[in-house]
Amino acid sequence: MAVSKVVYGGKTLIDLTGDTVTEDKLLKGATAHGKDGEVVTGACTFDVDSNDATAAVAEILKGKTAYARGNKLTGTMPNNGAVKGTISNKDDSYVVAQGYHDGSGTVEISETEKEKLISSNIREGINILGVDGQCPVVKE
Repeated sequence: MAVSKVVYGGKTLIDLTGDTVTEDKLLKGATAHGKDGEVVTGACTFDVDSNDATAAVAEILKGKTAYARGNKLTGTMPNNGAVKGTISNKDDSYVVAQGYHDGSGTVEISETEKEKLISSNIREGINILGVDGQCPVVKE
């Protein structure tokens, strides 16, 4: 027989009648007593309140899952790994694609353009991308 209230000497020592614990709100495997005094074994696998989470599916890697605002989210962010790119023109730019990058990618000047940076072709006193000019200034 379950007991939900214990009174001794006119004084209430334990009173479970106002308790609200239910198996769906008690963590899985934990035990407590319900308002009727019966043992309640938890069945809830909820381990965090994610209502204040700010992650969006575009910020989670594609195929990975996470929980936010009480919902299971499946990521859509592409994994771009090691991105490589080259620049061949002074007016070129490299657009970094949206998504995850593993940090080992590089963007560099193309080999063809690097070969054109010859110190004897650059006027003395001028430095272009780390190459010091050695071509003397001709005075007329």
